[in-house]
Amino acid sequence: MPMRRIPSLNWLRVFEAAARTGSFARAAEALNMSPPAISQQIKALEGYLGQNLFDRGARSVTLTEAGHAFLPAVARSLHTVERTAESLFGRPGLHLLSIRCSAVFLSGWLIPRLGRFRSAHPDVQLTLSTEVLAEDPVPTSTDLRISFGLPSDIRGEADPLFGERIYPVALPAIAAAVTSPEDLAANPLIEISTHRANWSALLPASGPEPRFIYCDTTMAALALAAAGEGIALARAPASHHLETVYSLIPCLPGLEVTGTHSYFLSFPAQSGLSDAARAFRGWLLREAKSA
Repeated sequence: MPMRRIPSLNWLRVFEAAARTGSFARAAEALNMSPPAISQQIKALEGYLGQNLFDRGARSVTLTEAGHAFLPAVARSLHTVERTAESLFGRPGLHLLSIRCSAVFLSGWLIPRLGRFRSAHPDVQLTLSTEVLAEDPVPTSTDLRISFGLPSDIRGEADPLFGERIYPVALPAIAAAVTSPEDLAANPLIEISTHRANWSALLPASGPEPRFIYCDTTMAALALAAAGEGIALARAPASHHLETVYSLIPCLPGLEVTGTHSYFLSFPAQSGLSDAARAFRGWLLREAKSA
């Protein structure tokens, strides 16, 4: 049997408002309609469903048993539509801003600071997305991109943010057993296959043959180390917050190298930036100075 379609979805909006306010008059005020129009649409919905949804009083209405059963599904559906529309298109007065960056930068550096930007700019609605490689295609809806790479990897105009320091980290019990660089290879070493600055920059030229666990992001590497699966490479300052969250500490403090790649904020020509993008760019550059 074909599914029956309610002829007018506005009937559902009117029904929800009348049920919420307990009055056709108050529903009319909330929806900027006349009380007779509210009553007419409720009658049309009841006629279509074949049951009364309200018991009418002199100054108020109450839901019938059928109305009580119907209301939760209607309210959930309307709420879902409204929330989806808000997340995709924003509310009036909000300025949409889409930012794309690596997962470790987002979770390990940006998110712990993001509250300061949101407090200063409550009218900006952020959409945050992640990428693995600087070469990944960028959605056309992206306003600003925080990429990790060499200057030659970055497309468009860009501001340099900061580079990285690379050092081994592990759970305290594992780190305590590492007393020399040669001890590192006694544990599984967690390697990121997409990074060009890796364990080869830290391991001694001679020593035991290391055993590797490979993954594709620093987030995954640090999570593996937090699970006691081996030693990962921290990439400070982007990874600082995650090291704390995962209770990881440096192995052999002082053993570190400077990475060859840096983070850059890239964007279309500055003249094309929205007010929200300009505000975020200025805030990010100030935060990066203290990284």
